[in-house]
Amino acid sequence: MNNIDKILKEAKKVHFIGIGGSGMCPIAEILLSLGYEVSGSDNNDTETFRRIEREGAKVFLGQVKENIADDTELVIYTNAILKGNEELEYAKENFPCVERAEVLGALSRLFTNCIGICGTHGKTTTSSMETQILMEAGLDPSAVIGGKLPLIDAYGRYGKTQNFVCESCEFNNTFLNMNPDIAVILNIDEDHLDFFGNLDNIKKSFREFAEKTTRIIIYNGDDENTVDTLKGIEGKKLISIGRNDDNEWVAKNINIPGGFYSDYELWHCGEFVAKVELSVPGEHNILNSLCAFVAAYESGADVESICKGLKDFKGASRRFELLGTYKGVTFADDYAHHPAEIKVTLEAAKKMGYKNVWAVHQPFTYSRTSLLLDDFAKVLSIADKCVISEIMGSREVNTIGIKATDLSEKIPGSVQINSLKDIAEYVCKNAQDGDLVITLGCGDVYKAARMMVNIMKK
Repeated sequence: MNNIDKILKEAKKVHFIGIGGSGMCPIAEILLSLGYEVSGSDNNDTETFRRIEREGAKVFLGQVKENIADDTELVIYTNAILKGNEELEYAKENFPCVERAEVLGALSRLFTNCIGICGTHGKTTTSSMETQILMEAGLDPSAVIGGKLPLIDAYGRYGKTQNFVCESCEFNNTFLNMNPDIAVILNIDEDHLDFFGNLDNIKKSFREFAEKTTRIIIYNGDDENTVDTLKGIEGKKLISIGRNDDNEWVAKNINIPGGFYSDYELWHCGEFVAKVELSVPGEHNILNSLCAFVAAYESGADVESICKGLKDFKGASRRFELLGTYKGVTFADDYAHHPAEIKVTLEAAKKMGYKNVWAVHQPFTYSRTSLLLDDFAKVLSIADKCVISEIMGSREVNTIGIKATDLSEKIPGSVQINSLKDIAEYVCKNAQDGDLVITLGCGDVYKAARMMVNIMKK
């Protein structure tokens, strides 16, 4: 038994530092449902912060050492907490402390059917699909998702079965804390190079994740990096999905007519299984849905229920999220922050029949922007109009000297505007009837989308 497993098994009073975070709230909710006494703090008074309070946690706004009761048995914190935080420093000196990823790993071993969904792109959408399918199939899963699922209006839930859907992120090797029973590997691409350094190291981490899986690996057989990573793995059931006939599960006769829907025929080992209809746009969601379908099928869901769940799924928050049409201009928001993600999002948008597609992109981190500068320029050029905000540095200091204009100058006709407020005003002034405006990025560019909607409403 791992040390964290032992602590979690013995402790009954747990405190969270950063309890309102989207990754922390569902874990707190699961522990509450399992009978733990939960408290927690956050610096931001958010919907998730108040949600966990309504669930029964004792919460504190602001982070000071007095928040932690003397009889607390375990403190869980997130890496988003900055060094020097008074509450965290006090906790580390006086209580057993573990990072969120370690707790997620322990939870993966508590359930007998943990479905760990990983990949460079598509994790949140596929985890959301999977959760909705299992819920509608009556398999009542617990879940920890990286985005808000409209069906539950939350980032996760506690179910009363042994099914646990867990979005498994490779950044900082977070997913290596887990031991899923079913691993889903969507794709492997160059990302988080500030941490991994190169593609070979990324592949090594995914290989280790696959090796830590107890029973089944469902993988994208059309993705060369994934296939290469899994070569020679033994002792697991490997199931391939894709468009290529060499795969075990295959999507055929794919129909993507434009708009927010598509359909295809699903075949298994050369035999027709079902016609699958989707209510989310883009060819990339065909493969996401294939993975979700097979994971649900291997978890005991019937074909009819899986098809219904996929058709009913309208997307996760910030994944081509439609915000509405105002004065003839349609607004959407997407989390895409890597060239491969931006490419599939903009290609899907271009097939929808809008007059012009606007890409409003917020570059995230100096290292990623610098390393993938030409790739970003190429995919953002797919849009008819492009606006680039200043770079959001997040955890980094700009020692490279990269500027947002270095990107915008490589995109014909693009505009570089620093503030989100000025971007919103510029787009609303220039967008025309019949246009689609989509904000792209994993930072706070979504605020610009909401500003635009408010401007157009007025």
